[in-house]
Amino acid sequence: NDHSLIVDVDGRSHENNLAHRTREIDRERLIVRRGQPFSITLQCSDSLPPGHHLELVLHLGKRDEVVIKVQREHGARGQWWFNQQGAQDEILLNLHSPADAVIGHYHLAVLVMSPDGRIVERADKISFHMLFNPWCRGKTENDMVYLPDESKLQEYVMNEDGVIYMGTWDHIKGIPWNYGQFEDYVMDICFEVLDNSPAALKNSEMDIGNRSDPVYVGRTITAMVNSNGDRGVLTGRWEEPYTDGVAPYRWTGSVPILQQWSKAGVRPVKYGQCWVFAAVACTVLRCLGIPTRTITNFASAHDVDGNLSIDYLLNDRLESIDSRQRQDSSWNFHCWVESWMRRDDLPKGNDGWQVLDPTPQELSDGVFCCGPCPVAAIKEGNLAVKYDAPFVFAEVNADIIYWIVQRDGQRRKLREDHASVGRSISTKSVYGDDREDVTLHYKYLEGSQKEREVYKKAGRRVTEPSNEIAEPGKLQLSIKHAQPVFGTDFDVIVEVCMHTESLDCCCLTMLAMAVTYNSRPRGECQRQTISVTVPAHKAHKEVLRLHYEDYVSCVSEHHLIRVKALLDTSGENEPIMAVSNIQLSTPELLVQVPGKAVVREPLTAFISFTNPLPVPLKGGVFTLEGAGLLSATQIHVNGAVAPGGTASVELSFSPVRTGVRKLLVDFDSDRLKDVKGVATVVVRKNYRSVITGLHY
Repeated sequence: NDHSLIVDVDGRSHENNLAHRTREIDRERLIVRRGQPFSITLQCSDSLPPGHHLELVLHLGKRDEVVIKVQREHGARGQWWFNQQGAQDEILLNLHSPADAVIGHYHLAVLVMSPDGRIVERADKISFHMLFNPWCRGKTENDMVYLPDESKLQEYVMNEDGVIYMGTWDHIKGIPWNYGQFEDYVMDICFEVLDNSPAALKNSEMDIGNRSDPVYVGRTITAMVNSNGDRGVLTGRWEEPYTDGVAPYRWTGSVPILQQWSKAGVRPVKYGQCWVFAAVACTVLRCLGIPTRTITNFASAHDVDGNLSIDYLLNDRLESIDSRQRQDSSWNFHCWVESWMRRDDLPKGNDGWQVLDPTPQELSDGVFCCGPCPVAAIKEGNLAVKYDAPFVFAEVNADIIYWIVQRDGQRRKLREDHASVGRSISTKSVYGDDREDVTLHYKYLEGSQKEREVYKKAGRRVTEPSNEIAEPGKLQLSIKHAQPVFGTDFDVIVEVCMHTESLDCCCLTMLAMAVTYNSRPRGECQRQTISVTVPAHKAHKEVLRLHYEDYVSCVSEHHLIRVKALLDTSGENEPIMAVSNIQLSTPELLVQVPGKAVVREPLTAFISFTNPLPVPLKGGVFTLEGAGLLSATQIHVNGAVAPGGTASVELSFSPVRTGVRKLLVDFDSDRLKDVKGVATVVVRKNYRSVITGLHY
């Protein structure tokens, strides 16, 4: 009515969002973190009549499923409360949320109550979003995601740029990734992901109540990032063609994926592979306030039958003959995320980093998700701990056994690897773009007494550590190669050593096959079978020459070649086998952004790329994006890029947010894909606009 007491409600978003470290998300909407007070101002036409008082009521959910009355003074632990300070026509309300408040979109109603308890007036113009608070160290209770290290919080919550590691354990390649968790409306999409989970659609009141728990939220996000069995964000595909979507290697950031999912009416985006699933999960979890980092495990085991060993069945031509629909495999690398949280649902010793793996691999309680699983439980071999500890333990600890299946169906064990799974487990350092090795968080030193105790506890066969120096009389087979570049011819050297007597007329088979990063065969590049004689105390070397035309037709977008060598002595010595994964490197793009970068002022990026292949490249396209710089933009290259020729493009854009920003560029063409480049851009404030009274 015209005589309203409350004229206006001000959420004080500028002050609150700065104090709650949410200004990067939005300057205008009120966004706060739980367990930390915030204040709102009521503009009144007059002071409160005698005997009248204010009451505050919070509503949560699309249909106000949850209603919370805010207490007038500091009450029991775990309750909302407020206090007020007033002067004539202005009342300042300080709201205190508990450290375990539900995260989500709240609506606040301010009620003016008469002395006899009637509602005289109601103002409900204000709404706000509540996030987890990893900074919250309360007097009585910390937030479950509290992390007492500012440098880690700056990286694992606030940093919108990252590096994801790929390749092979002995040739690790970092690719830049734009998480973009504070880009426009990404937070809204993160809550939309939660709202579309099967649990939320089935019983939204119960689901909202559970959103105070980062274990529940983490597990929900892990299931919802893949589209298997729900309205999830991304569909996985591990082989070409990708023509009805975007090839996984073309993405350079999470934001276009989340935007596309939301705009299409929560229909899954095509396509993702493990690093894309992990990166999108990292964006959502960081945005919601859970400290999260992307992890790469090199030589990662996918143990389908749970026996802690990966069994490869080969025929006498060294081809895989496993007829099982879903077979064990070892992936060259596999990405997941770790999120930091307290585990009140588990015995002591399980707090801290938790594995969450959103790539759809195995069902967990009937859902394609994995985790949260305490990293500490994996290291100690405590496999009864929730969730999915046996699967994660196998990813970093399984044996690999190669069997040759003879024509009569008999199996002969060719090779047993106890130390090749779970190597160089990597994440981006807190102190820059360097790689941090976290392998020792997951397992004790290879060959140590403690490692054998853990294996015993976890039910994995304990093998005595073999001495790496060859035993006398032992035959040794090894594969050596330089670091080849995609587009060139290169040599692979297979070396046979015999430490005592000589060997006559052995049969050496060398096979080079193109494989995907998760071990799917793509075709044979080169094969040789020859008879060799090895003199005593000498090494015999054979060279397998691989030409560009041998591998170009079958190599996958990951540019990976697996070489196997089998030496059959046909005497009393068992046949022996060696395996090596060769990562062909690709050139980088040159990305330059000269000049001073000032917010909202034009800046030009210059990008160039030289074709290293002996053939022309057609259909070239550059994709650029960067949090705070510009949204994903494509530039097509006119005509073909000749062998040794250069494709150059330039693009003008105006940065939208200050700070250290990364411009990410991807180049794809018909014959060369997944070429990446990055430039760092320091965006400064626009002092002229500040002088004229505009705030950016």
